Amino acid sequence: MNILIVGAGGREHALAWKISQSPLLDKLFIAPGNGGTALLGTNVPLKDNDIEGIVAFARDNQIGLVVAGPELPLVLGLNEALKAVNIPCFGPCTFDAQLEGSKAFAKNMMRETGVPTADFQVFDSHERALEYVRGHALPMVIKADGLAAGKGVVIAQSMDEAEEALRDMMVTQVFGEAGQTVVVEEALIGEEASFMAFCDGTTIVPMPSLQDHKRIGDDDTGLNTGGMGAYSPAPILPQERYQAMADLAIRPITQHLASIGQPFKGVLYAGLMMTAQGPMILEYNVRFGDPECQPLMARLKSDLVEIMLACVNGTLAPEQVEFHAETSCCVVMAALGYPQSYPKGMAICGIEDAEQIESVKVFQAGTQLQDGVPVSSGGRVLGVTALGVDLLQARERAYLAVDKIHFENSYYRKDIANKGLRRS
Repeated sequence: MNILIVGAGGREHALAWKISQSPLLDKLFIAPGNGGTALLGTNVPLKDNDIEGIVAFARDNQIGLVVAGPELPLVLGLNEALKAVNIPCFGPCTFDAQLEGSKAFAKNMMRETGVPTADFQVFDSHERALEYVRGHALPMVIKADGLAAGKGVVIAQSMDEAEEALRDMMVTQVFGEAGQTVVVEEALIGEEASFMAFCDGTTIVPMPSLQDHKRIGDDDTGLNTGGMGAYSPAPILPQERYQAMADLAIRPITQHLASIGQPFKGVLYAGLMMTAQGPMILEYNVRFGDPECQPLMARLKSDLVEIMLACVNGTLAPEQVEFHAETSCCVVMAALGYPQSYPKGMAICGIEDAEQIESVKVFQAGTQLQDGVPVSSGGRVLGVTALGVDLLQARERAYLAVDKIHFENSYYRKDIANKGLRRS
C-alpha cells in the first residue's frame, strides 16, 4: 500500500525508516518531511496543520494509511477528515487527542479514572488563579491548557516567577489561545520516565520504557527543550513492571474512553514521575515522543505497518509487537542557541562515516537537502542513535558516532544516559 507520514522531525525520519522496511509498503510519502526522509520516500510540501491539503493528497494518491507524527494534526481533526473519505489514520480521534491538546481535559480525566497525578486546579480567570497561587506553597507548576509547542510549562520556584507565568499566559497571552485557561498543580519530586503503549481501542501492548533529557545543559540545567536525547530501556522502570504500569497509567484511560464511545487507537504516551510515594502521571501525549521514537524504532523487531494497521482495525495482539533485547541510546545534535534563536543553513558532513559504526543510525530532524548535501534547518538537527548489548555500549557507540559528524555551531549534551548508567 501507499503510506503517508505527516510531520517533519527526527521522529518522522525514524518512522519512515522503519515503515520503509515493511513488505506491505509500496510508495512512501512524507509531508513535509526533511533531508533524511527524502532518502526513503517522496517529501510533499504540505504543513502538518493543512488538514484539507493532507486529505486531498491522500485521496489523489491512493494512500492506504496515514501516520500522524505530531499531535497538532490529530488535535485539528485529521482522523475524522480521513475517515470521511475512507482512509485509515494511525492516531486518535479529535476527542481523544484532547488528552494532549488540553491539559485540563487530561487532568480531569486522570482524576475521574483514579490515575495518580499531582493535585491541581483549573482556572480561566487571571484574578482567581493569582489568588490561588498566592495562597499555596512553592514550588508549583503552571501550565497553559492548550498546545504551546512544548513551552507552556513553568516550574515556579518563587512567587515572582509564578505571577509572571500567569501574567504571560493569561494577560499578555504569549501562547495565544493556549493560555486562556491554565492548570496550577503541585510540583512533584523524583526521576522522570517515558512509557508508551500501542492501543487498538480495547487491547493495549506496552513498549519498552525510556528516559528523555529535556534540559538543554548537562546535569539537567538550563532551558527546557523538545528533548536532547533518550535511551531505552530505563532502569528506573524495568520490564517486570511494564504490565503493572500499563494497568496504572494506560488502561484506566483507554477503558474509560471506550466506555463513552471514543475508543483510543494509536500510541498513548504517559509521562511519569517516579516519586518516593510511587509513580505519578505528569501528562499524556497521543503520539510517539521525539526523540524517544528514535531509540524505540532502533529496537523494534516487528513490522511497524502491521502493528499500525492492527491498531486501526481493532485487531492488535501482544504477539505482534516484539522488540530486540539490546539497549538503545539517542544523542541529539542541535544548533547552538537552541531552544532560543539559532543559526540555520550549516552544511552537515560525516553522517555516512558515523553510520559505518556498528549498530548506528543517524536520524535527521531539522535538515533539508541542498544539491544532495544535508544542511541544518531547525534547532534539533540530528538524532544519533545506537544499539548495544547494554547501556554502556549503546552510549559509547552513539557518542563515537557524534564525533564523526560535523557542522558549524553544533551543540549536544555530554551526559545522555548517565542516570541510567548509575542505576545499571
